[in-house]
Amino acid sequence: MSVQKRVAVQMQIGQAYKRHTAIFTGIHDYARQQGDWRLIIDEWADHTLPGRGSKASPYDGLVGRISAQGARRAHRLGLPVVNVWFNSPARDLSAVFADHEACGRVRAEHLLSRGFRNFGIVYHPPYRASVTEADAFENTVCEAGFACSKVTEGSRDGELDRRNDSYRDWQRSVHVLERWLDSLHPPVGLFIYHIDTARLIIEMCRNRGWRVPEDVAIVAGSNEAICERPEPGVTSLEYPYEQIGFEAARLLDQLMNKSDSLAPNGSGNVNSSSILLPPVGIVARRSTDFRAVDDPLVRSALRFIDENLHRPITIDTLANATNVSRRALTNRFRDKLHRTVAAEIQRLRIERVKRELTATNLPIKQIARQAGFGSPRTMNDAFNAEAGCSPRVYRQRTRQSRTA
Repeated sequence: MSVQKRVAVQMQIGQAYKRHTAIFTGIHDYARQQGDWRLIIDEWADHTLPGRGSKASPYDGLVGRISAQGARRAHRLGLPVVNVWFNSPARDLSAVFADHEACGRVRAEHLLSRGFRNFGIVYHPPYRASVTEADAFENTVCEAGFACSKVTEGSRDGELDRRNDSYRDWQRSVHVLERWLDSLHPPVGLFIYHIDTARLIIEMCRNRGWRVPEDVAIVAGSNEAICERPEPGVTSLEYPYEQIGFEAARLLDQLMNKSDSLAPNGSGNVNSSSILLPPVGIVARRSTDFRAVDDPLVRSALRFIDENLHRPITIDTLANATNVSRRALTNRFRDKLHRTVAAEIQRLRIERVKRELTATNLPIKQIARQAGFGSPRTMNDAFNAEAGCSPRVYRQRTRQSRTA
């Protein structure tokens, strides 16, 4: 009979953040597959682990959000540890993290693909993940030949503090953001690290008469429920949280299996290593559902299409709505978008279908109607030609990729 492994998990799962609960799910899934693991939730492992003295560790391994104190105590005990907290002050531990450089690049590439040429970043320097993603975003934008305006979230030197303790502090924070928004020139694409800050900026844009996403497109935060409501839904990033948990547990298993060969003076992670996992991908929502162009006529036409996508739209309908001739409208679309009017309408319909398939559980028939297709069959044919699969298969694949 195999000896049971006592594995402590320190994930702060009482805080219902996806980055906590989903990683815990991945750890639990691995433990369940092993059969000889006993998971013990110990949110105070950095205190309950013996400090000094001759006491032995109550655990065979520790995985989770590891503090500096927890790392020191585990080191003295020779306890195998795997960290999943990128912003942790503990260094030189075996760890599994999201690849935050790749995350920043993916965010920038999404906005670049939408045609934006002006960019801004709101980030939070105390968080290493925030800084890493902001730097990668800025580098990607600069490599494409564009500049990027940045503002930091933090209370010192007049900077933004997202965790204000008083109304007066909150007012000062809003003032900092207002001044920063004054420096921007729509259309602009923004990367905002925290989703709650993104919601605040959306309200500020509305007060200025700026539309989201026509004037300001936003990609923000990780894919949480608050991204979906209230409208507009905010485009976000799907981090590989469950995969991080699963791979962290696998790595800890390897370390525990090697524990007999570790040095007896307490060097449980002497051969520490980090595994970086790429983001699952962008979850596109309304906040980036627009293609930026510098031509007022084309922008007006795109706005009309977006607002009336659920209805039949012809070139004549669009020409009448924008008060130009068919020829002028067609020529401007070819010049600015390198597509015909009909091709752009079809592209936007397919984009709408992809977004609804990914972000909602709406029936295929209802999605077809909302995207302006005459029937589900018409939508299926157009979608197959564009995506190479049916809408139903596309929905299954995107959901499977997020849980892989």
